[in-house]
Amino acid sequence: MEKQKYKVATKLAFSRFVSTKETVGDARVWSCCGENYTEIICMQRHASRHHSTEINHLKHKIILHGKRIGLQSETCGEASLIPLTHLSHDDVFPWLPEAIEEDVGNIDEPGRILLFYKYCNVSNTEHVRNWQLELGRRLNITGKIRIATEGLNGTVGGSIAATNIYMEAVMKHPFFQGLTRDDFKTSTGQSLHFSCGLKVGIFAEIVPIGISSTCVSHEEAGPHLSVEEFHEAVSDIMTDEKKQKTAVLLDCRNFYESRIGQFKGALAPDIRKFSYFPEYVDKNLDYFKDKSVYMYCTGGIRCERGSAYLKSKGVCKDVFQLHGGIHKYLQKYPDGYFRGKLFVFDDRYAIEFNEDVISDCSYCGTPCDQYQPCSSQHCHQLVLSCSGCRLKYLTACCSTCQKNENDGTPREECECTSSRERVPLENQPNIETGVSDHAVQ
Repeated sequence: MEKQKYKVATKLAFSRFVSTKETVGDARVWSCCGENYTEIICMQRHASRHHSTEINHLKHKIILHGKRIGLQSETCGEASLIPLTHLSHDDVFPWLPEAIEEDVGNIDEPGRILLFYKYCNVSNTEHVRNWQLELGRRLNITGKIRIATEGLNGTVGGSIAATNIYMEAVMKHPFFQGLTRDDFKTSTGQSLHFSCGLKVGIFAEIVPIGISSTCVSHEEAGPHLSVEEFHEAVSDIMTDEKKQKTAVLLDCRNFYESRIGQFKGALAPDIRKFSYFPEYVDKNLDYFKDKSVYMYCTGGIRCERGSAYLKSKGVCKDVFQLHGGIHKYLQKYPDGYFRGKLFVFDDRYAIEFNEDVISDCSYCGTPCDQYQPCSSQHCHQLVLSCSGCRLKYLTACCSTCQKNENDGTPREECECTSSRERVPLENQPNIETGVSDHAVQ
């Protein structure tokens, strides 16, 4: 048993040392001693030849830590060290990472945020929930995760080392083995960008469109276009007058997302929730009739079910979707056809890839694209208020909230949203531009 623990500790120390040398970015690159390595085997060779002292020191820390909290050694594929006090169920154990809390970084140090999803059959959602909660606790990971029998959808933040371990753990789980590193969209951030901590819930859908997957399945979604193919398609639409009359560039996000950033010439529905999207499609079937539709969203998940629903209506010539969403597009084309900021569902609210500001302050009309929560403590809306207006305490979403005249209970809808038309009827594209009058906000 002691020999097995020593062997495991050696293996853990080596892998943990290597993981700390990985840099942030799309491509996997390890940086050490002034050299960059694009293949992990090269980094591993370098570590074994030049860093045995550091690895041995880390190994002894792992062994001491294991004795201190009472670890046991088990074998399931690879041997693992798991704190006995945190084992909740035997079936959770094999896919927990070989990680010790003190070695995955502090919550306030620079790190990254992951955005990912996987449609697959999840036969035991409670198991996945417990596994994700324990995974987050061990790695100091925070974020929001939705689990359903149809798959997993999440955005989480943590240190570089922690998020590396997290990705490997998710990819190794039997339910999600189809996931690859490329399926994780990454950006600079940290655990503190999720003030809610870690929220893991079981839902009917991993993205709420409001229609059972047995009626409209992600398996019936439109074909995926690579970032390069989508860029070329948008270029054709922008430059070809005939294409402008027969193609639609459709934003699947909510109005407050497209308000601060969108593709040029896109049709950005003025809807507040994705669950309104089916109703929006039904109301605008004439608009999409005989058109080639190119759909996009933040990371791709809404287009999976959204494109399937639009296809099911049988009115479009073609329905395509952007693989990896705006997130992947902007990493390849930061100065491409998407202008403004990319809205994200954490406390950053937006990511900047280019310097364009396409939205205005709700009070004075000054260019502004930095959201802040409504100053009324009972409202859940986001507000675009410039620095000048904030100095004047103009920080609420509507006059009712500005006067703080509410009944003291949390509200999802407020004066500014309840007065909106739930689902708009789009005008047909005009002859000169080929886009709807509602397309550019």
